[in-house]
Amino acid sequence: MPVEFLTQSFFYNTLAAYGLAIATLVGGFFLIHAVRALVISTLKRLNQRSQKTLDSRLVQIFSRPLVRLAYVGVSYIALTNLNLHPILTQILQSFAVICTTVIGILFLSQLAEYLVRSYLLKRGDVELEQSFGALLPILRAVFWAVGAVFLLDNLGFDISAVVASLGIGGLAIAFAAQGILQDLFSYFSIVLDRPFGIGDFIIVGDFVGTVEQIGIKTTRLKSLNGEALIIANTDLTGSRIRNFSPMKRRRVAFTLGVTYETPQEKLEVIPTIIRDIINHQEQITFDRAHFASYGDFSLNYEVVYYVESSDYTLAMDLQQRINLALFEAFAQREIEFAYPTQVTYLQSTQPNPPIPMDTMTHTS
Repeated sequence: MPVEFLTQSFFYNTLAAYGLAIATLVGGFFLIHAVRALVISTLKRLNQRSQKTLDSRLVQIFSRPLVRLAYVGVSYIALTNLNLHPILTQILQSFAVICTTVIGILFLSQLAEYLVRSYLLKRGDVELEQSFGALLPILRAVFWAVGAVFLLDNLGFDISAVVASLGIGGLAIAFAAQGILQDLFSYFSIVLDRPFGIGDFIIVGDFVGTVEQIGIKTTRLKSLNGEALIIANTDLTGSRIRNFSPMKRRRVAFTLGVTYETPQEKLEVIPTIIRDIINHQEQITFDRAHFASYGDFSLNYEVVYYVESSDYTLAMDLQQRINLALFEAFAQREIEFAYPTQVTYLQSTQPNPPIPMDTMTHTS
């Protein structure tokens, strides 16, 4: 009697076939849960014994899609053992392909995101990690586009026509949004090459300011006057950028001139005076001071020193102190600074030799 009952047929399948399908589902789900619990417990034990901490995020990335694929596989095996209508069989196969494709896309996109973020964290570049957040939608769109083509191909569609239409449409969009795409690729170049970062003080052509935001199309600077400067990323990548933020110290070079009437003994002591004044200043490293050249109206000295800071205001304050100290030291030693002069010789009509006459001509 029980055997005859199990051989009864409903919708082209016996009760035994339905029972086997249900048993496959229940047994398969139970086995999946058991294996998952066993693997998790094993990983926890290994994690406690090992000195390295296992990344829970990485475990979730691998475990979730594998468990979902196992569910889909068990369900597909259980249902395909039944004698189904061809339409239902086709629907079941399509559903399995769709589920597998979606799970694979999610797994690959999450794994790629995890690997990139892990690489950025190892480098310790927090700003680049924050900028990478803007690229995530594009990265996911690429995975979904490839997955959609793969899905259509497995569902029996002619993807050659789809790819051709997408190529023509993409070409039209590319021509229409050529400027936007150029700025987008320039943004990729800025994010990956890092010529500057948030908070850096840069000079781009005639524009000077601090970087406040790096966007997909434009970069925003705050100028010295306080206004916002919005520059297209294409203009930035095509320009010469001077970034002052990596600078640890400033090199300062200046010249000063004394008159030609200055005695030789004073000319020889001027480099020592300059060196002593600079060495008495804080946060300064003296480099050199030399009698460098003969000018049109002055004897020129070239001075070089380093300010052990990138602060421009501090460098100007120190230069001001040096200038005032030099002015005072030269005044005490009666050393005159040179200013533009000319000497004119007048020829006398008398038979006497020419007499030079100094005339001071101020030029602006």
